[in-house]
Amino acid sequence: EEIDYLHEARSAERFRENFADDPRVAAPEIVWERTTRRVLTLSDVTAIKINDTEALRAAGIEPRAVADAFAEVMFDQVFTHRFVHADPHPGNIFVTPVPTDGGFRLTFIDFGMMAEVPDNLREGLRMLLIAVTARDSRGLVAAAKEIGVLLPTADTAELERALTALFARFGGMGFAELSRVDPREFTDFADEFGDMVRRLPLQLPEDLLLLIRAVSLTSGMCSGLDPAFNVWDAAEPYAARLLRDESGNLMQDMAQQAMENAATTWRLPGRIDRIITRIDDGTVSFDTSRLERRLDRLEGIARRIASGVLFAAMLVGGALLVAPVPPLGITLLCVSVLPLLGALFAGRRGR
Repeated sequence: EEIDYLHEARSAERFRENFADDPRVAAPEIVWERTTRRVLTLSDVTAIKINDTEALRAAGIEPRAVADAFAEVMFDQVFTHRFVHADPHPGNIFVTPVPTDGGFRLTFIDFGMMAEVPDNLREGLRMLLIAVTARDSRGLVAAAKEIGVLLPTADTAELERALTALFARFGGMGFAELSRVDPREFTDFADEFGDMVRRLPLQLPEDLLLLIRAVSLTSGMCSGLDPAFNVWDAAEPYAARLLRDESGNLMQDMAQQAMENAATTWRLPGRIDRIITRIDDGTVSFDTSRLERRLDRLEGIARRIASGVLFAAMLVGGALLVAPVPPLGITLLCVSVLPLLGALFAGRRGR
């Protein structure tokens, strides 16, 4: 595919169409009447090489801004367009100044190596991104299974423990920070968990291999432009957006659970009354006053427990959503006061 220029030309046109409405990104036009399987003719898009920091500054372009834009564009390719330039080295990307507003655009060339992101891989990457930004070792293992890196039969208890230790020590570090870590720490970590990792049934799908290459080149390029660049900081807005996209389903699930809890709570007194009635109408003669008092206390306790569960669910859900979806999170936090008051008043009635 790399040496079939008709294939590359079709990939270049698809890339151009994906970013047709994005002023940050450009790609050369294909001159189809001068293009064959062995000859590829493109419009001239030569500009400043992306890693030429001196030329960038001379053009009034801050390399740090280029790093941020480049990372955003690469994540857009993965999660929005699902068609990724898998060879983004400095020779394949130009920075073209835009004189009208003093900005710039990124111009990509060489579309011979492209990565497709199928549904299962995108879902796994979504889970992976959210798990990494949340430092969730169990979620990361589930993402590895979804992507196909880890076979479903794998025993993952030790892997989760290793990932928890990895997040605790190195989580959130960029390449610049990792380069300052004592190498003996990496050695100790490898000694502790290396044998376990080697025993895992791992495999590497071809599409994922190309994505790993693309992300690695992106991280290295951005670190060269901005020594303080942290790929996790660039990933977090995408994790937040993915959470926002799922917030409707999340809210629906929470509402359904709340309604089920509320229905159970409000049906409980009637069920208790029916039990007492059946006891009163039975042939066994005994004093039920003590039982009724205990059932009344049980009813009050049940109401308080149900109200407490509702309060905790709304409070935790609101706290989780207040950053990615502020209106929804704030609403949940405010509404959580109602079951809290219910629990407090139920307790006073019981006394």
